[in-house]
Amino acid sequence: MPGPKQDVADLYSDLFPQSQQSKPAPRSGARITATTPARSRTSSAVIPAPQTLEETGLSLVQLSGLVLKQLYLQGSALGLEISRSAHLPFSIIDTALVFLKEEKCIEVTSGNVIGRSSYRFHLTELGRVRARESFEQCRYVGPAPVPLDAYVRQCQLQTVVGIDCTPERLEDSFSDFIIREGLLEELGPAVCSGRSIFIYGPPGNGKTLIAKGLGRFLNRQGGEIHVPYALQMENSIITLFDPTIHETTDDHEFQESTGKHRHDGTCLPDMEDWSKPETDLRWRRIRRPVVITGGELNLEMLDLRYNKTSNFYTAPLHIKANGGVFLIDDFGRQLVSPKDLLNRWIMPLEDRTDYLTLATGKKFAVPFEQLIVFSTNLDPKDLVDEAFLRRIRHKIQIGPPSRELFTEITQLCCRQRDLRYDPVFVDYLYDTYYNQGQSPRSSDPRDLLEILQSICRFKGQEPILSTQIIAEAAQRFFCQI
Repeated sequence: MPGPKQDVADLYSDLFPQSQQSKPAPRSGARITATTPARSRTSSAVIPAPQTLEETGLSLVQLSGLVLKQLYLQGSALGLEISRSAHLPFSIIDTALVFLKEEKCIEVTSGNVIGRSSYRFHLTELGRVRARESFEQCRYVGPAPVPLDAYVRQCQLQTVVGIDCTPERLEDSFSDFIIREGLLEELGPAVCSGRSIFIYGPPGNGKTLIAKGLGRFLNRQGGEIHVPYALQMENSIITLFDPTIHETTDDHEFQESTGKHRHDGTCLPDMEDWSKPETDLRWRRIRRPVVITGGELNLEMLDLRYNKTSNFYTAPLHIKANGGVFLIDDFGRQLVSPKDLLNRWIMPLEDRTDYLTLATGKKFAVPFEQLIVFSTNLDPKDLVDEAFLRRIRHKIQIGPPSRELFTEITQLCCRQRDLRYDPVFVDYLYDTYYNQGQSPRSSDPRDLLEILQSICRFKGQEPILSTQIIAEAAQRFFCQI
């Protein structure tokens, strides 16, 4: 290292070896496809960290723009901090720093004997101009995106088709539910196929609950998958990771890899850990996602959401659900007509591929690898035609509960509310309503017991299943139908 009086700017001869400086920079806009791993990975296997710029699937210009924007926002940053923000090894960020130094866009303001990654960089005047130009093109700053083709390959590895679903594992996910006998035998093959499911029947009999149970099965028993922070489609960035949807399972390993638990801002973090991470930190390991949408769903929500101010995209809900479950609840009651909504999905259901459109008008294919569940209380004949029903492989009807099942549900609802069960509750409802033409619903015990508790609380008495209070609760409840 040079003596203490030597100007910091002269350190570049030591910072960047001549062998690196002599490498030709890729032409502007060049895009290099990510390399394919030597062997295929299972859904939860580690995604190895890229070792070269070519393996990231990004061009030098794209990576340099990301570095410029980070330095513009922070004012200055350690080489290691730039790596951490981009979620890439410093050896790759180093390539961009060499290029930016040669372009006279960055300078070194301080250094440390630990190594090049400990030097602090800041923008020159030319660098600030280039950074503002990069912001005008796209304001995204964060983990480096992964190329679309790498995402496609990973989705194929973690598809929902062929998930290990056995009666015992499925029963465990439905252990808190009371369902009719034989229902799991209908749901199991549907899950194993990974194809779409149409759940229909009168309201109040647990269709949404059953659909959510399928989601819980895939979330808990379906294994772990990987999702990237963002995708690179030519010169456009699409954000994909959503912490409100994707439940991460790699928090401990992520903290270990990034060293966040050791770096408090007062001292230098461990350089060696970040210089050669074992995993590609542009991806997060998550449980299989469960995305639920209802009457608010419209066609715009199924397309890329483009922010004209930030100039990057947000992936639609069904793409965020890749590898998991996409539940469309109350199908037929959306703002858009069922016919238009179904026409949007005819080809994706058949080919397991969807097509999205950029603001430029360019279309590109993305995986449609999810278990899509339609849940409705409307007559399927009024919603869909034969062409669409053929593409939905599994149709499961959820009808009114039998008296025996209704009794079991009532007993469970009583236990959940610390109420002593009395057969008079079921007897009264069947004698007064259900045997007189009113159809029982699985949700009736829950709703009636809530009304009963409210009546007792208002009267200042302990909730009990007396005939008088049951009659008063039932009169309030059924007269509204």
